[in-house]
Amino acid sequence: MARKKFQTLSEPMYYILLALTEECCGVDIMKKVENISKGRISVGPGTLYTLLGKFESSGLIRETAVEGRKRSYIITEEGYESLSEEYKRLKSMVEEGLEYMFWI
Repeated sequence: MARKKFQTLSEPMYYILLALTEECCGVDIMKKVENISKGRISVGPGTLYTLLGKFESSGLIRETAVEGRKRSYIITEEGYESLSEEYKRLKSMVEEGLEYMFWI
C-alpha cells in the first residue's frame, strides 16, 4: 500500500507546522522553530522554502500576505489534522517504549 504524502513528518516539518499555528513569515518561522525546539532544531532558508512550497501545494498551509519579498503563511485545517496525527503518533511511540526504558 502506498504511503500518504506527509503521513509521517520529519522534525523540521513538524516544527514548521507548529510554528504556523500563528501567522508568520519565513524569518519568523525559522526563529520560532528554534525557540519551540529549545535550539535543538534549526531550519535554513533552503529547507524552509522548499517545505513551505510542498506544504502549500498539499493544502497544509496557505499564504496569507505578500509584502514585497516577504510572504506570510498559516496552517490550514488539513494541516492541523496532519500535525495532530503526527503528535498522536509520536506520543504513542513514547508511551509504548516506556516499559522498555527502565533505566531512565
